[in-house]
Order: sequence, then C-alpha cells, then structure tokens
Amino acid sequence: MARNTERRTLLADAGLRVLAVGGARGLTHRAVDAEAGVPTGTASNYFPSRAALLAGLAERIFDRMAPDPTVLADLGRREPSIALVTDYLRDIVTRTTREPDLTRALLELRLEAARRPELRAALGDVLRRGYADDVAFHVAAGLPGGAYEVALLHYAVDGFLLDLLTTSIDAGFDPDRVVSTLVSRLVGGADLAP
Repeated sequence: MARNTERRTLLADAGLRVLAVGGARGLTHRAVDAEAGVPTGTASNYFPSRAALLAGLAERIFDRMAPDPTVLADLGRREPSIALVTDYLRDIVTRTTREPDLTRALLELRLEAARRPELRAALGDVLRRGYADDVAFHVAAGLPGGAYEVALLHYAVDGFLLDLLTTSIDAGFDPDRVVSTLVSRLVGGADLAP
C-alpha cells in the first residue's frame, strides 16, 4: 500500500466529496481519482478495496470535523453551565453546517455501514470512540450532565442535522433556538437521568 500521507489525505477528501454528491453508489476508485485529479489507479494504491476506501473515509471525516482548538480554548475558560453546553453545541452545529457536503458524506457513510458489516465495524469504532471522547471531555470540563445527556444530545443533534441538510420538515424554527431548547431540556434535568 502507498504511504504518502498527503496524497492519501487528498484522495480521502476527494472520496468524501464524491460520496456527498453521488452517494455510495457513485463512490468508485475511478470517481475518486477523477475528483482528486490524479491518474487512474491512484486511489486503488492507497485503498486497495472498496471496504478499505470506505474505512479510510470514515477515519478522515472526523479529522475534518474536529473542533477548532482556539474555539475550544475560549469556551474552556468559562465556568461550567447549561449556557456553556449550549455554546459547545452551537459550535458543533455551526461546524457541521458550514460544510454541508461533509456532513452529508457522514450520513451516507452511516447508511452504507448499515449494509456492509466491514464498514459497520470500522465506522462503529470511530463513532464509539468519538462518543467516549465527548463524554470524557464533558465530564473533565465539569459540564452539567454526563454520559446519558451526551448520548441524548448526539441523538437529537443527528436528527436536527439530518433535517437541516436534507429534505426538511421545514417547521420554521430558528436553529439557534432549537439548539438552546435541546440543551435546556436534555441537560437541564440531568439529575433525573437514569
């Protein structure tokens, strides 16, 4: 397998664009090569199978969606509170809607993982690691709630993003108000959680 990390990243980013626009059916090594502007066969050198390509995209997507360390540092200087949890969640929604194709690619990966056991394992590992990291961060920051509330926020935000970035129910509510309400209702009663 080829080892040029810059080329691998270029190909993975191209694969995410292909996935976002064409869905899993459009994701081929040839399509990734064309999107990346590299010779045919290049993607196959880095991702020798479709399973390897999908797993590589699963890893890359979370690198791309990582929070800005400056924003985290600024938020981290504040006292733990429901308002702070709300601002962390606002940052997540802002980041994931700033690059809607990236979030759509993640949705496509999750759907494809439901059909492919090898991707289910790889993407599941990445998702579980992300959730565990989120819980550890939440607890270390002294934020209200714990693992249960972080899970509730994941479930709610995933649905919210699905609605924002795909065909919407178009309920007409302000996204910022939705974020505030989700946090106040899901984390505000943290002491009642199981």
